Amino acid sequence: MAQDATVSKVNFGYWLDKAIEWGQATTLESQKDVCLHLPQLQEFLHQLYETIKHSGSTVAIQQFPLIGQLLGRLCWNPFVIGYDESQKTLMWCLCCLYSSEPQNAVELKANSWIRSLLCHLLSSSKWESNEAETSAFISALGYTSADYYCHLVKNMVVSLVTELRENQFNGLNIQGSISASHVNAVSLFCVPLITLPDLTPLLETLLLYHGGSSKEILSSEFLEAVNEAFLKKKISLPESAVFSLWLRHLPSLEKATLHLLDQLFSIQLNSLEEVACVMKDSLLPQAASHPAIFRIVNEIFKNALMETDGTSGVMTIIQVFTQLFLQAHQNENKQHKFPLKAYFPYHHQPLVRGLVRRPFELPTTHWSQHLKHISDMLKALVEDTNVSSLTDLFEIWFLVACFGEWLDIAAEQLLKAAVEPDAVLWLLAFYYCPKNENQQRTQTMVEGQAVYNHLMMLLSCTDLSLKDLEAAVHRITGIEQCWNQCLTTHLLTNFLLFSSGGHKIAQECIYHITETTDTSKEVYNLLTRTAYRFNHSGEENQRTLKLLNELLQKLTLKV
Repeated sequence: MAQDATVSKVNFGYWLDKAIEWGQATTLESQKDVCLHLPQLQEFLHQLYETIKHSGSTVAIQQFPLIGQLLGRLCWNPFVIGYDESQKTLMWCLCCLYSSEPQNAVELKANSWIRSLLCHLLSSSKWESNEAETSAFISALGYTSADYYCHLVKNMVVSLVTELRENQFNGLNIQGSISASHVNAVSLFCVPLITLPDLTPLLETLLLYHGGSSKEILSSEFLEAVNEAFLKKKISLPESAVFSLWLRHLPSLEKATLHLLDQLFSIQLNSLEEVACVMKDSLLPQAASHPAIFRIVNEIFKNALMETDGTSGVMTIIQVFTQLFLQAHQNENKQHKFPLKAYFPYHHQPLVRGLVRRPFELPTTHWSQHLKHISDMLKALVEDTNVSSLTDLFEIWFLVACFGEWLDIAAEQLLKAAVEPDAVLWLLAFYYCPKNENQQRTQTMVEGQAVYNHLMMLLSCTDLSLKDLEAAVHRITGIEQCWNQCLTTHLLTNFLLFSSGGHKIAQECIYHITETTDTSKEVYNLLTRTAYRFNHSGEENQRTLKLLNELLQKLTLKV
């Protein structure tokens, strides 16, 4: 029989013989003998654990060929696992035998056996057996079966958490550190028990645990199971643990992002406030404060936008997400805040800084100047000969589109303030038609200029009719190109909202436009964005808000 100096005080064969002799301690005589030997057995198990924890499963089995039989028998003895820390030590010994990368059928079978044994140790159904002696043992401790199970789980979790945290803090002490395969086995054993409330501290500790290995030490099954349970609201975890999960397991982050998109499209949301609440509840905007998470989520959103042909609904979702991300980023402690370049590494940084600046950070009197600055930088970039591919152009456009708040303000400023119309109109024309192939953007600019001039002539009129807006409305209903139609719709809708004469005919005009064209969703999304911004900035009067709510109520049935 293989021996080691650390277990020389108590013979391995002696304890194996005892385990066989005791069985499951079903007789009074065997129970008395077990109780007599429990302190020495616990000391032996601790010494055994110290011996095998650094050796790996292969070496451990070579040293103690019958170790599996010994541990298996002890795990089914209720007196052994009910004594002090014996159960915890048995679990750690089993984890040492687990092969994180099984090489053959034997190791696979051994892993399966270890998993079932670990599950048995924390499974209430296993404890509530038909054995009268087991029930009597639990009762003798002063517990019901349910209470016993509850205390068992809590004590086990506390022990595991303590050991992992101590190891984390003493990471430089190589001799006393826990092996990666050891931690991997613990994570695997948690999989069938993920939703147990008492297990939450252990889940958190594992997710925040980082060993010395460059490879991921937690099992992918564990990471997937935690993410699935979190998305289905079956468990609650601290933000730090969720963020760590997504940082260490890309598939979980991708699944969380797609789950959020599915949620937003599958449920009826009546306002962007509700959209924002669903987003915040997902924790993704907060997690995006880490650049790696932000870039991946942003890439998924970008693909969703392309797959839906750039629908305004998807774009609105991306814009709200970007605003929530900026809030989370600004709330970050300066000491831990990442620079903007970490989030947008391949973009023109002055343009990024201009777009990231929130409107409420500037006096409203400076908005027009800021928009001109953005437009001038953007135009210089787009007309740069180095930006030759459609991919480069799309990346610039997507950056601008993510910060759609400034685009909506641009359309408003054209009608509300002294602004250089050419620069602002060019910015809007680029958003609705980024490509200038066959002079498309130029034509969009011409159409926008004509609508703008017509609306400015009517801006001071307080008594308007639908006929007065006939020319602008005709440009919407008579245009085949969607980009021209979208820009004209944007300008006209803002005129109806922000001119005194427009208020009176807003409902009639918008009803006419949405009945005769396919712009219901475009108008609805524009109105929801405007209402969302007003509710958060308080920049508009109650009359405009009331009009917005009335228009949204009527349009909800159409979209």
